[in-house]
Amino acid sequence: MKHYYNIKDTANFKSLVERGVRMRKGEEQDHSMGEGKTLVIVFFSPSLRTRISTHKAGLNLGMQVISMNAGDGYQMEFELGTIMDGNTAEHIKEASKVLSQYGDMIAVRAFPGLQSKEEDLKDRVLKGLMAYATVPIINLESCLHHPLQGLADAITIESYKKRDKPKVVLSWAPHVKALPLAVPISFAQAATAMSYEFIITHPKGHELPQELIGDAEVEYDQHKAFKGADFIYAKSWSSTVQYGKLSNDRSWIIDEAKMALTNDAGFMHCLPIRRNVVATDEVLDASTSLIYEEAGNRVHAAQSVIKELLME
Repeated sequence: MKHYYNIKDTANFKSLVERGVRMRKGEEQDHSMGEGKTLVIVFFSPSLRTRISTHKAGLNLGMQVISMNAGDGYQMEFELGTIMDGNTAEHIKEASKVLSQYGDMIAVRAFPGLQSKEEDLKDRVLKGLMAYATVPIINLESCLHHPLQGLADAITIESYKKRDKPKVVLSWAPHVKALPLAVPISFAQAATAMSYEFIITHPKGHELPQELIGDAEVEYDQHKAFKGADFIYAKSWSSTVQYGKLSNDRSWIIDEAKMALTNDAGFMHCLPIRRNVVATDEVLDASTSLIYEEAGNRVHAAQSVIKELLME
């Protein structure tokens, strides 16, 4: 594994999940494996769980960790041959090669603009880094993918499933603003890679790019999709027909009545979550809610990936 960019192209995803489960149980640690190595983390967008969990994962393996906030004002150029006489101060080629001298691997988070689907589909920051960097790149969330979240989600399901092939439902949920596609795409890729019985339910107009999620079953009737489910994963994402626009149908909120249709399903969400918008207090605070366990598994997910890259 040269880089960890998305789940679909990760040939050994199941083994990363299995290692994450072992790490969660304390059965695989390797605290000194990364001694003398440096993990550089760059954030072009704010973070809580991703920042702390990735930082802790590096420390758990004995690495030094350097973290940088690039911020929205740090404008980068991506095209070769461009005359850089505008507001872009640095080319991705220089940035990639310089960061490669400072760290043994680079982890980067960069949100989409949600202005142009065509532009966001290029995933310029992560793909640019992978093109020019000389060390492994870890995707901490890009325009299209959040593979560490997807890995943590799979670790969570594997840790709490009651049957070998659980029914897993990804449900669109309302929100107060349009959100990126990265989390639902990565969750769909994870569920497919793990061969779960997988269904996506969302309003029409929110279809995820088929080239990224494959032939996942779509059910537009949320109540029908929930019947007999073992896990419900709630997430809002932008309309893909009117890209970047908010579709705020509050009838899609996850509540007790909908969860009662399931097979006592575990409730999942990547956090942060808008209480009583995405899901009700009763759902979030129920004994079947796995949101905190899921967040904790972000450490094991990052640690599993970092260890894999250290072994390359």
